[in-house]
Amino acid sequence: MQHLDPRSSDRAALLRLDGITKEFPGVMALSGVSFDLLPGEVHAVCGENGAGKSTLMKIISGVYQPTAGTIVYKGKESCFASPLESEAAGIAIIHQELNLVPHLSVAENIYLAREPRRGFLVDRKKLRTDAKRCLDRLGVDISPDVQVRTLSVAQRQMVEIAKALSLDAEVLIMDEPTSSLTEQETRLLFQVIRDLKASGVGIAYISHRLDEMAEIVDRVTVLRDGRYIATDRFAETTVNDIVAKMVGRSLEEKFPERTSVPSEEVLFSVSGLRREGVFSDVSFSLKRGEILGFSGLMGAGRTEVARAVFGADPLDSGTITLHGETLTIRSPRDAIAAGIAYLSEDRKAQGLAIKMPVDANMTLANMEAVSSRFGFIDFNRHDEVADEYVELLDIRTPSIKQPVRLLSGGNQQKIIIGKWLFRKPKVMFFDEPTRGIDVGAKFAIYKIMDELAAAGIGVVLISSELPEIMGMTDRVAVFHGGRITGVLDTRKTDQEEIMRYASGYGPTAH
Repeated sequence: MQHLDPRSSDRAALLRLDGITKEFPGVMALSGVSFDLLPGEVHAVCGENGAGKSTLMKIISGVYQPTAGTIVYKGKESCFASPLESEAAGIAIIHQELNLVPHLSVAENIYLAREPRRGFLVDRKKLRTDAKRCLDRLGVDISPDVQVRTLSVAQRQMVEIAKALSLDAEVLIMDEPTSSLTEQETRLLFQVIRDLKASGVGIAYISHRLDEMAEIVDRVTVLRDGRYIATDRFAETTVNDIVAKMVGRSLEEKFPERTSVPSEEVLFSVSGLRREGVFSDVSFSLKRGEILGFSGLMGAGRTEVARAVFGADPLDSGTITLHGETLTIRSPRDAIAAGIAYLSEDRKAQGLAIKMPVDANMTLANMEAVSSRFGFIDFNRHDEVADEYVELLDIRTPSIKQPVRLLSGGNQQKIIIGKWLFRKPKVMFFDEPTRGIDVGAKFAIYKIMDELAAAGIGVVLISSELPEIMGMTDRVAVFHGGRITGVLDTRKTDQEEIMRYASGYGPTAH
């Protein structure tokens, strides 16, 4: 296949980057990368974690300054000193790491530093009306008045998108915009993208969900190890070709062959779980060696049930049983002591101490195992544990002393898995474990999950990606409106049936 020159096209480019290089201390993040964006097109940027995609977008939006290379915007050579400067010029970015202020309202976040005013005062009525218009455009039922800290990750993602739409930008950068959205929410977003394309907005689109790109993407540029690899028209390439360029090899399978076989022994079960106004009458069982999926639309109660089982949120009623013994769980400490682990969907806020090094994160949930009876840390044992799990999970890091914030999303997720494995858990809840992770790292996470199940650990996979549910689970519990509407045998169901149950049209079953 003959690849396109990224610096040439039939129409005048809205944005053109030529020879962009970005060097951080000790790291060459980008080397001579070229990219262009036309009016009214969606141009995808693909690559594994660490390929340089987000760095390139941050250079466009003024977060970083290039070490070398030129940016031409609307025919004029430009360099934005800050995101505020790029926004003023008509460039908006939706960050993968949500850039919201938790204690402010949704409306205040959407128009942060741009609030409508009447004299010296903020026009609260107009602020609320304008924010609601942006949210309605996305088709989401979120009040402009609620504080962002009360929202789920998926709802925050929608607020981040609404914030970008409020800028009426000519260039819109979307960094993993669907990573925490359900299929229904993704459909709504795609319609908004089509409308934006029709109005002449150029969209630079980063996503690891390659299958969904066919609906909206016009061209695709692949980066690998900070270097430009190729640009193709999406209609003239295939997902397999894109993946091969991303990883430098063919990746035939998306999911590993399952080696775990569930036994008939019920390892873990819950009965009649209820939390007022959130979920009610939730019952399910988990067999030894099984991977049980939790599926459902945003707000259906999947994460909320997992958090309550883990003791992070209170329960009003219900029983939790492990190995036939009824547990009393009032806090995460109780759950951890019982052998229950929970990998949060928001790994950076709730799963990692991102400023601390790999070794400190690895032992965080089991400090007593690397400490003396007097509470002093045995640093030799501490480092041995970190080295053991770095090797076991194939974590790519220059050193166990490397701060985890400098590692890719896939390696960060492996560190969280290692942290919990060091506790020797009996049950592990994985909440959106592959969100924002590239295809190669996803495969590695799936393989680890299968190995855990094969070792007799009960695994619960909470995922908004139906192909992931279909490819990795033995059974799937489908949530709707805070209840389980069905528990289906994955081999005997399909995505359409799961969506029927998720929409509340299936008969209630446990």
